[in-house]
Amino acid sequence: MEVSVRGFSFRAWGHVNVRATHRGTFEITKEDYLTPRGDCIIGVRSEVAAADLPRWFVEAARSDESVIVAVLCSGGVCDSVVGWGSPLFSLSDPTRIVFRKSSYVGPETVMVRASKSALDLRRDLVLRLSEGLELSVTLLVYRWGLGG
Repeated sequence: MEVSVRGFSFRAWGHVNVRATHRGTFEITKEDYLTPRGDCIIGVRSEVAAADLPRWFVEAARSDESVIVAVLCSGGVCDSVVGWGSPLFSLSDPTRIVFRKSSYVGPETVMVRASKSALDLRRDLVLRLSEGLELSVTLLVYRWGLGG
């Protein structure tokens, strides 16, 4: 069996209102503002939304057998989240990317059955994001298939 791995990185920024207390998801948005009610949002002014993801990523992520890893870094602190792809992904949202602990899929969903929600992220990472620091996001997709 052959395993293929591909990844790419993009940037977003923290915001004074980042709280990261949501128990089911975390989100990164292209919007440039965040109200205190946005308890799942960890990054604003993102360079990428679901609709901007590379075609190869979309194709690889549209499988129940794809493992997706998100590496989140800010101010010298990193955390990682592991989840799964889904054939139900449309990855068509022009503004947001959402990582979900559940299996629910919307146009913004880039990962399901995630190992962490906003509440589970390292608190020292969340602190740096609440200071408005840059957020580096790397998405890796692992796809298993038969070798040829």
